[in-house]
Amino acid sequence: MVVRGPDGFFRIVDRSKDLVKSGGEWISSVELENACLAHPAIAEAAVVGLPSTRWDERPVVVAALRSGQSLTLDALRDFLDGTVARWWLPDDLIVVDEVAKTSVGKYDKKALRAQLTGRTLP
Repeated sequence: MVVRGPDGFFRIVDRSKDLVKSGGEWISSVELENACLAHPAIAEAAVVGLPSTRWDERPVVVAALRSGQSLTLDALRDFLDGTVARWWLPDDLIVVDEVAKTSVGKYDKKALRAQLTGRTLP
């Protein structure tokens, strides 16, 4: 997926299969991941969409924290508020020891979705 900027240049924002469609709006998982990675407690962060009874899908952050750090969903949402659109704010934060990766070191979103199968957000 690409976006054309005011300067006329195109910018790749995400893969179509990784976009989160929430209430008819698209949320870029890559842009939300980058915003999450700016938090000092987060070492790794991947964003996936989970089914929502109200919004079709909602973003969920799967994060590995830096040693000795802790983080709550409310604290992450407060940190992201003003950085991303309010409707991009994640509905859940799942803290893991390490975010699943593919053999080439990229976040394995297919594996993350499989691990979260059966979870539905309100």
